[in-house]
Amino acid sequence: MALATAHTVALQGALGHLIDVQADVSPGTPGTTLVGRPDATLHEARDRCRMAVMNSGVPWPATRRVTILLAPSDLVKRGTHFDLAIALAVLAACGDLDQRSLSDTLVIGELTLTGGLRSVPGVLPMVMAASRRGFDRVIVPEPQAREAAMVPGMTVFGMRSLAQVRAELRDEPVPTADPVAPMSGSRLIEWRGSRRLTEHDLSDLGGVADVKFALEVAAAGGHHLMLSGPKGSGKTSLAERLPGILPDLSVEESLELTAIHSLAGALEPGDDLIVRPPFFAPHHDASKASLLGGGTGRVRPGEVSRSHCGVLFLDEFPLFRQDVIDALRQPLESGEVTIARGEESATYPARGMVVMACNPCPCGEYAPTLAGNRCTCTQMQRHHYSHRVTGPVHDRIDILRHVLPPTAPDDALPGERRERSEEVRERVAAAREHQQARYTGREWRLNSQVPSARLARDWPLPDAGRARLEKEVLAGRLSRRGAVRVHRLAWTVADLRGDDTPSVRDVDTAYRLRQGEPLVEAVISRRAS
Repeated sequence: MALATAHTVALQGALGHLIDVQADVSPGTPGTTLVGRPDATLHEARDRCRMAVMNSGVPWPATRRVTILLAPSDLVKRGTHFDLAIALAVLAACGDLDQRSLSDTLVIGELTLTGGLRSVPGVLPMVMAASRRGFDRVIVPEPQAREAAMVPGMTVFGMRSLAQVRAELRDEPVPTADPVAPMSGSRLIEWRGSRRLTEHDLSDLGGVADVKFALEVAAAGGHHLMLSGPKGSGKTSLAERLPGILPDLSVEESLELTAIHSLAGALEPGDDLIVRPPFFAPHHDASKASLLGGGTGRVRPGEVSRSHCGVLFLDEFPLFRQDVIDALRQPLESGEVTIARGEESATYPARGMVVMACNPCPCGEYAPTLAGNRCTCTQMQRHHYSHRVTGPVHDRIDILRHVLPPTAPDDALPGERRERSEEVRERVAAAREHQQARYTGREWRLNSQVPSARLARDWPLPDAGRARLEKEVLAGRLSRRGAVRVHRLAWTVADLRGDDTPSVRDVDTAYRLRQGEPLVEAVISRRAS
């Protein structure tokens, strides 16, 4: 009897689990048995691995009984990336490879019948999981070597075939299998869906100073935002400029986001770390699976997770399907998405900013405060349209702003100082540094992520501000959840001013932002001082 073990990773959502692939080759009825809760795809791996080994010029133990265990056995295994580990474990059990060569190496890859290595989705989160378990050496398909090398301190071997992997592990010359050095830097990749995003500048827009201030507060604290107003008022233009005032991602955020894109199969060979916040704007006809995650066969992250640490813009929000609108409650509240399907449960991070835009009515013309109201909708139509955004979803929105169409050309505002996105981004970055210093050693990074109980206990509001919120709650103008969101907003307003504690004025500003009420002019103007 001969026994050997190779190591690989199984993914549950964005979480990786180390898998020991144990192969036992012993006398008995000839055949190959695969155990350890493999799915149908993995059962097919027996034939793929056997032919890959034989076509690589190595005999398969066809006259013996081969038992392959994927441990731990209580975890369902899915995917084709187990192929390479299965083949190497069998070769080591037959004595073709030294078991010691596999003990400190993680292997990932799908095998073809000719013994070639094919790319698989999710290499980056797999390698990140291996690094957390102490591995510093990994073998992956050659096109994904650069992706695996994004993990600091990891020595990566990009291979084209099983024959190359075998030669490397046998310490034989492999001229084309040089290790890829760990990345020392990364080129800038900016994403908007499947296209790179050219960031628009905030200085392009005139007027709407109160909405610009709301964008700055939202960016500083990672708060969700709803923009309402007639069509043509600039809601989309404002949302498109939000990524431009967000600072670059930290190394940890870059790895998290790039890992999600790897799971979604959105990384192209040669792509590096994503260092700018992403911007996604799905159409209102998008399905629940495409937005929240799911799919057939393998659960993939949706747009809300792919915009992690960035911006998810939902234009014409009331036109989204009702099940999609209601399903947004979880990511809006907890910053993650859990998809359960049968025995499989996948959780993906979703801590991006959700920006919703909606018209006041189906035709988009309703503007009773302006002259020349051209709305043709009935009151019943307007009521039905506005109530598609349910109360629980509306209660999870941090900032509400009403945007009005411009009443004069841009060149008619000569006294207005238009700040460039770079100027606003500097203040946003400084405010985020305040938050990072305050939350050092904790799992959250921004004010919008702090649990309500910890917020009330460790970072309370001044007595006058707390009394103001309690008065609004008792009067029915603010829910308890809304009061917590005002509390978080008050801290963000204080961080933008560089103060260590929110003032009563900050609480009032936060309340106005939350309720969609007009802001005090002094509050808007002092942000650039």
